[in-house]
Amino acid sequence: MNDIAEKFASLEAVVAKNRGDFSLFALFLREDAPDRWDLLVAAPWAIQNKEETVEYLVNEIKSHLGAQELINLSRIVVVEPHNPEVQEFTKAFRVEHGRLEVWDSIIFGLPIRHAFIITSKSFEVTVPR
Repeated sequence: MNDIAEKFASLEAVVAKNRGDFSLFALFLREDAPDRWDLLVAAPWAIQNKEETVEYLVNEIKSHLGAQELINLSRIVVVEPHNPEVQEFTKAFRVEHGRLEVWDSIIFGLPIRHAFIITSKSFEVTVPR
């Protein structure tokens, strides 16, 4: 299973370099979706057009990791980096371009059997004056 984390960590680094930093890039193996991972991403650039972001990530997965890795995913979820739950999560789990492993937890209200958190960092919220 660490193999999938390494592959997606390398993908995260490429995408972050090409598109911009993530506040969250993680793989979650939900209790109700055995053997299929959810890829959860949050980034300012990603929320501008979520459908386009998912399509871009699908293409990047295919080109960098191969179509087989896409089959390992249940879904790709794009979330708002300033969502309070995401902010709370990124404060609790801090990692950038790494592989923090979490087992048997409730994350975002879902029972998660296993997770690889590749990047989890807070972005500063700027308030216009």
